[in-house]
Amino acid sequence: MLHPKRRIRPAPLEIGSPDVAALIDTYFNAYNAARLREACQTFARMIDGGATIGVSLSGALTPAGLSSVLVPLIQRGYIDYISSTGANLYHDLHFDLDLALYRGMPEVASGAHDVALRKDGIIRVYDVLFPADVLFKTDEWVYRVLQAPEFARRLSGAELHNGIGKYALETARKMKVAKPSILAVCHDYDVPVWSASPGDSTIGLNLSAIYTAHPEKAPQVDPSADVMEMAALVLDAKRAKGGLSGVLIFGGGAPKNFLLQTEPQLQEILGVAEKGHDYFIQITDARPDTGGLSGATPAEAVSWGKIDPDKLPDTVVCYVDSTVVMPLMASYVLARCKPRKPRRLYRRLPAMVEALRSEYRKTEMYARYWGKGGTVKKAPVAKKTSNKSRK
Repeated sequence: MLHPKRRIRPAPLEIGSPDVAALIDTYFNAYNAARLREACQTFARMIDGGATIGVSLSGALTPAGLSSVLVPLIQRGYIDYISSTGANLYHDLHFDLDLALYRGMPEVASGAHDVALRKDGIIRVYDVLFPADVLFKTDEWVYRVLQAPEFARRLSGAELHNGIGKYALETARKMKVAKPSILAVCHDYDVPVWSASPGDSTIGLNLSAIYTAHPEKAPQVDPSADVMEMAALVLDAKRAKGGLSGVLIFGGGAPKNFLLQTEPQLQEILGVAEKGHDYFIQITDARPDTGGLSGATPAEAVSWGKIDPDKLPDTVVCYVDSTVVMPLMASYVLARCKPRKPRRLYRRLPAMVEALRSEYRKTEMYARYWGKGGTVKKAPVAKKTSNKSRK
């Protein structure tokens, strides 16, 4: 219980203080500072232990420029797949187009000047400001990209985002921007990206605009393919020799649940033998008692089969703003961990899906619904209950 190495007695902080990683290891000893230290150290164990790592992104992170923190992690092989709001992916494209976003003054965030901002054609995301023209130019770019013939079909979210990323990378290089977007780098490194709610963003609005004009030419994102692909990816991670799966969650909402529901999909719906993710880190400012924590705590996630119950010691929830934590965590692992060879999971998705299908067809759940010959069984018809029997 009381271990000498856990004694809180850090050396006085002096001029020329230690680097970020040393600062966290030495001075983050209690309360949410300690949870942040544990999150950093667990993330480092995930990386060094060879876990397949999924990251979810919620909240307006990319307008704050935080993709500049995530991109180096992708490039060093620390992020293997992503679940994100469409808004984060869309707003990050502004940077590929070399469109400017600005810090706002604190008084702007009070909301008192929003009417004036509207008249001046300025958009506000709390204390981030940018001209409305940034949206118009990005919309036109997205609309024209999505009109490319390669998108005119039914496709998964991973295919959609990989395709957008191809054009984003070309654009970023043409514009000579210092930092390409998440989608651009994910295309370059074959990192699959999904959005749990593809219609809930400006990318979705532009998809709908093309569908409104010409349904036959519009990309149609298949949510069933998205669920299948991510479940196949997680199963592949767990079935690999010494396979470990880890999740790093910034915020909550649909991206978090989409990342975690892979295990209930495998165990409950498909009947595939599984135990849950091995590592769980969540950065949140929500509370479980109000029902707003989106999947709640790791212990609650165990009850759903999302987390391996034997791995609860490797779960951390840090109740801190993601914009504070993300640069610190990234700095920590960049200092503590060696680069990993990119897994390039996007290229392997078709093979992983076939492996999932093969394993599903061997389960009792498959036989229950499809029979041994693969012929669909009719749904059972509920018998009408008489009033007399009800009494």
